[in-house]
Amino acid sequence: MDFRLQRQLASYTKSDPPPNRVKPIPISVIRHILALSSANADVSPHTIATADMIAIALFFLLRPGEYTGTKSDTTPFRMCDVCFYLGTRRLDTATATEGQLLSATYVTLEFTTQKNGVRGEVIGLGRSGSPTLCPIVSLSRRVIHLHRNNAPLTTPLATFYDGRQWKNVTPSAITSTLRHAVTFLGPTLGFLAKDVSARSLRASGAMALLCAKVDTDIIRLLGRWRSDEMLRYLHVQAEPIMRDFARRMLNHGDFRLLPNQEVPTL
Repeated sequence: MDFRLQRQLASYTKSDPPPNRVKPIPISVIRHILALSSANADVSPHTIATADMIAIALFFLLRPGEYTGTKSDTTPFRMCDVCFYLGTRRLDTATATEGQLLSATYVTLEFTTQKNGVRGEVIGLGRSGSPTLCPIVSLSRRVIHLHRNNAPLTTPLATFYDGRQWKNVTPSAITSTLRHAVTFLGPTLGFLAKDVSARSLRASGAMALLCAKVDTDIIRLLGRWRSDEMLRYLHVQAEPIMRDFARRMLNHGDFRLLPNQEVPTL
């Protein structure tokens, strides 16, 4: 490259604003959304479906095109891609009773044509311990809703029936729900509503695993990142990650270098 162009491009880079990365969302925001979706019997099917898809995207580190009904370079997960287990017994998603689905102890998603997924690969999760924010609870609610309305097994999980017609949970609905929850919980979260979107959930799941000290290679496998692109989703602004670093630096920062040349004696 010509030296003058190189200098010009370098100058542009220095004057550019910092990259606008989506912020990962704390679990408290997701808990708030799931609690509202279970508050009473009058909650709309749209609200319940949106909350369930938010939880599923969080736990499985999904892209918006995989958990919403929208045209994208990837395809959404369908009811036939879900499999429940009750102990060691595999349940038939098409014929399992509602009680069996709600009592399941393990759930899996099978990758078919999703982005960066190996066709036929299966990823699974157990119960989270929460009665509302749990991958099994959310997936079983989606499957039960589709069963009750006689949906075929190829129906996307993000589809819901509002009493008159079938509709899809959209990325804009996910973004709106997340931003309303962030606004309600206030500025103590450390970011504004405009900083989050439907793409934040993938970063949120990865960040939660990092804060739990899960190995980054495992996070990369779970999120199907094939390069260090994953690092763009992780933020050192997360307080639990940085909390212990100063103490660890003091405890382990006393060291002696092995000389690679003759050192004069005092």
